[in-house]
Amino acid sequence: MRPLTEEQIRASFVNAPAAELERMEIPGLHETVWDEREFLGWRDPQGSLRGYLVTWMDDDAVGVMVRASSQGLRPGIGAMCSLCHTPQPATQVLMFSAARGGAAGRDGNSIGTYICADLACPIMIRIFPGQSEMLLRRDELVARRSTGLSERVRAFTARILETAER
Repeated sequence: MRPLTEEQIRASFVNAPAAELERMEIPGLHETVWDEREFLGWRDPQGSLRGYLVTWMDDDAVGVMVRASSQGLRPGIGAMCSLCHTPQPATQVLMFSAARGGAAGRDGNSIGTYICADLACPIMIRIFPGQSEMLLRRDELVARRSTGLSERVRAFTARILETAER
């Protein structure tokens, strides 16, 4: 992922009200290893249900605000993030919804998907090989998983952008 500045991040959001963007806390960008990210994702450090995803779509940074469900999956079962395709305990995957862009989102239209609760998919694809992937070299495994994650994040973002006035 190409590096982003705080100004680029704040300007990138397509489905967040200006008031939300003003109080949004940006993570420590100086600590971000951009070469090991397919997107920048973080949860609101104040403990709210809000989360943020920023990715590049062609030459534009596009940010989406997501909101976690207050109800998690039942403990003791397995779950899989729809972005990184990493199987995990159900308590580590949450349903996130995102308002669509533009008037549709302001009218309450949203989409949802199951995502790692901490939005750390770029880390997960680098540390958790699946059984069927054990025969691949580490660099091949990460490259394959990175491509898939990038495609799924862009597809999710594109669904939100379908109704945005940009």
